Amino acid sequence: MAFVIGFAGKGGTGKTTISALTVRYLMEKKKKAVLAVDADSNSCLNEALGVEIYATIGRLREESLATVRSGAERPGGMSMEQLFDYQVQQSVIESKGFDLMVMGRPEGPGCYCAANNIIRKYTDILSDKYPYVVIDNEAGMEHLSRRTTHSVDLLLIISDPTQKGVQTAYRINGLVDELELDVKERRFIINRVSDENFSKLKKSSAVLPEDKLYHIPNDENIFHLDMEGKPVFDLPQDSVAVTTFYEILDSCNIP
Repeated sequence: MAFVIGFAGKGGTGKTTISALTVRYLMEKKKKAVLAVDADSNSCLNEALGVEIYATIGRLREESLATVRSGAERPGGMSMEQLFDYQVQQSVIESKGFDLMVMGRPEGPGCYCAANNIIRKYTDILSDKYPYVVIDNEAGMEHLSRRTTHSVDLLLIISDPTQKGVQTAYRINGLVDELELDVKERRFIINRVSDENFSKLKKSSAVLPEDKLYHIPNDENIFHLDMEGKPVFDLPQDSVAVTTFYEILDSCNIP
């Protein structure tokens, strides 16, 4: 069974970049295959990883519903469930060292819950084939309140250096307890903050467990990387975000 690493936090904290850096860390340090899952309807993990999307769970679901409504013949006499299962597994994007599955945005109006539940189901199925699964969840807390977050070995809750970000991290942490979600270990990361401001923020908020609280300094390399639309694999190995985050993951006892 895979070791699952999930991410949570409010929007704009750099969660997707850190998710992609986690994929890079596992590839470089553990040298085993990784399944990356973009469970955010506003898909952009693929850009951080440098791969093109050609199919999403949301779009496949819409196409399957259209097939049912039209009464069109299904190939090989497959049931709708068999066809959808085949399509989902074919939609997994293969790259060197990792594969990627993307929830995406449903084509028409309606709730994202169905697509989210589908990606949960197939992540669980595919987890047996990978040593590691990295899940970039959507921003906020809805994926937690809908119980669409998977069983997670390590949950990284990301904040920006603001009171609002820290309070959101605090509420997410409380919701995990309230819903009794299957999360074995939690760590908190304040992203893009200097050592001095990190110390000030810890003193002024003091709501997150200090022994599990870390920070990543602002890194100009990531700024330029995002501007140029390049993947995290192009970050220099000695980039401050890379070295600092790798040290955080080293402390997490990932098998």
